[in-house]
Amino acid sequence: MSSSYLDQRIVAVKPIAVPAPDRGIDLQVKVTAPLSGQNLPVIVFSHGNAWSLDGYEPLVDRWAAAGFVVVQPTHLDSRRNGLGWDDPRFATVWRVRIADLHAVLDGLDDILLQAGGLATRVDRGRTAIVGHSWGAQTVGALLGARVLDADGIPGEDFSHSAVAAGALIAATGTGDTLTPFAAEHLPFMRPDYSTMTTPALVVAGGKDRSQLSTRGPEWFTDAYRLSPSPKSLLTIAEGEHTLGGIAGEMVAETTDEDPARVALVADAVSAYLLDALKLNSAAWTTLDNATEAGDSTWSISSK
Repeated sequence: MSSSYLDQRIVAVKPIAVPAPDRGIDLQVKVTAPLSGQNLPVIVFSHGNAWSLDGYEPLVDRWAAAGFVVVQPTHLDSRRNGLGWDDPRFATVWRVRIADLHAVLDGLDDILLQAGGLATRVDRGRTAIVGHSWGAQTVGALLGARVLDADGIPGEDFSHSAVAAGALIAATGTGDTLTPFAAEHLPFMRPDYSTMTTPALVVAGGKDRSQLSTRGPEWFTDAYRLSPSPKSLLTIAEGEHTLGGIAGEMVAETTDEDPARVALVADAVSAYLLDALKLNSAAWTTLDNATEAGDSTWSISSK
């Protein structure tokens, strides 16, 4: 992956408050952006369980250097909010997460204004959403996926009209193989991808074995296999759940630390989104072509 991004200067502004009535805890976001440029596309990023707006710097900084304005909310399940598995509010956190992303998208003009006048430098028609792990399921809902109830009936449609494309990193698979712990604490982890029509890239690790499912790593490809086209799948053969350490360098959750793998994930997402948002197809075409001549450490499929 190219290291030229690292020469680009970026700036971050935090915290910015976003109106979110009845949430109980203020919704705050961080905005990271290139110092220069006009008509910039936007990424709204949803973190994995327990993280916050201060996580995922290796991804976010690289996206900003590639020309994106990145907005990161802190969801209720963040460690800093002290909301544990047994908290009575936890059962509805998945809905609050979705509402957080809606609030950010609906309030984007004001957020960008507070982030140093970015509103005049952004192309609101080119907005994407990206998430990791629980954040990927959250993002999937805004791309059109629904949650099945106990009887297998799809729930409400949470899709958002402002979202033009997305990326799901280590996204939850279908819920028919949940472990007893997941079935008890995370009953909402039953996505129905058949209605996820928005263009999206799915990123899956070939060695990502979840404690929430009795299936192996292919569980994390369901979002690609079971959703309608257009979709693409990036499979990283040796990748585990944090795909080299995307949440941050040397963080406790990282089991497969590999800076090159993190750069691959970051650059693949930005290349895909630049193509999907009709800004520049060159990087995605190059990456797609490289998978055939590569060393089998990663591959791309599309439909």
